[in-house]
Amino acid sequence: MIHKIMLLGSGELGKEFVIAAKRLGQYVIACDSYDNAPAMQVADEREIFSMLDGDALTKAVEKHKPDIIVPEIEAIRTERLYDFEKQGIQVVPSARAVNYTMNRKAIRELAAKELGLQTAKYKYAKTIDELKNAAKEIGFPCIIKPLMSSSGHGQSMVKNETELEAAWNNAVTNCRGDIIEVIVEEFINFDIEITLLTVTQKSGKTLFCAPIGHVQKSGDYRESYQPAPITAEQLKTAQEMADKVTRSLTGCGIWGVEFFISNKNGVYFSELSPRPHDTGMVTLAQTQNLSEFELHARTILGLPITIQQFRPGASAVVLAETPNQIPEYTGVEEALSLKNTDVRIFGKPITKDHRRMAVALTYGDAEDGSDINVLRDRAKAAAAKIKVVQK
Repeated sequence: MIHKIMLLGSGELGKEFVIAAKRLGQYVIACDSYDNAPAMQVADEREIFSMLDGDALTKAVEKHKPDIIVPEIEAIRTERLYDFEKQGIQVVPSARAVNYTMNRKAIRELAAKELGLQTAKYKYAKTIDELKNAAKEIGFPCIIKPLMSSSGHGQSMVKNETELEAAWNNAVTNCRGDIIEVIVEEFINFDIEITLLTVTQKSGKTLFCAPIGHVQKSGDYRESYQPAPITAEQLKTAQEMADKVTRSLTGCGIWGVEFFISNKNGVYFSELSPRPHDTGMVTLAQTQNLSEFELHARTILGLPITIQQFRPGASAVVLAETPNQIPEYTGVEEALSLKNTDVRIFGKPITKDHRRMAVALTYGDAEDGSDINVLRDRAKAAAAKIKVVQK
């Protein structure tokens, strides 16, 4: 059956989702605040408006009458999704899930207080003075994040009181939406940080992909690798926590559930995204039978799913170094000359400072064995060969 799907946010993750949905015969309207966004380049139709404009969002829904709405970004007037759901439109994973997870305060309160999951200690602050008091109570070093942001924008690690004002300004300047409030978190001395891609289905059965290790800089993904080297006990704990929080939020789709893994202190719930996760782009290296985008499309449509881990893989991002350029790419041939390596250029029409523009992917074979570090080094080497220059 063909469904009309409205995608809210049309970045690189949305582009891969549209490709997966189109391969299943679906009709997609891609929406974003600027024209020619990556997902628009492969969708059937496009709409250009700010999704924080509730009236514009409602107008687009009334115009296209979608069967399914798939949010791909945080900056959405999410309360309108309840209205659409009441009209019989399927919201992915659900209006409740999107409203909770688009705001760090809501999801942290649910995880820590209602569900009792282990998290870092945390406080909130609406002013610089409240931030100073909260940081003193949490202790240094600490992590400061806006309540609403994506890809690590506005996040800072603060080592002492003299760095608080800069961290506050960073959070306020880079927040998404209209909420001026930050969360102050205890710094967890973790051994590895992972994303556990979690698939919830209409049947009620929850499935998990192999854990994905990742490296972030200023809260933004730089590299990822699958499978992450964690113990069976750590994985079981993470799966139980992911199942608990996704069941509470309800709905069908793929979720990127992030955890800190400490060999000394256990598993800490960190954050959750109700959609494909940037670190999950490693699945484009065919590490498993279905990429995270194919899994998202299938579970939304209620199609059968099995998940099989095929081989290890790694990814590394390509960043723009200069803003406000129409991009062109050099070094792609050199990157592709490396063994078992692929490159995905996202098609963003203009650069921004440190904007993610492409990703290098690689996978292992019998010769590589199970040494994930070999693959990580190869992915980073491939990404380093690609340069984003002015067209």
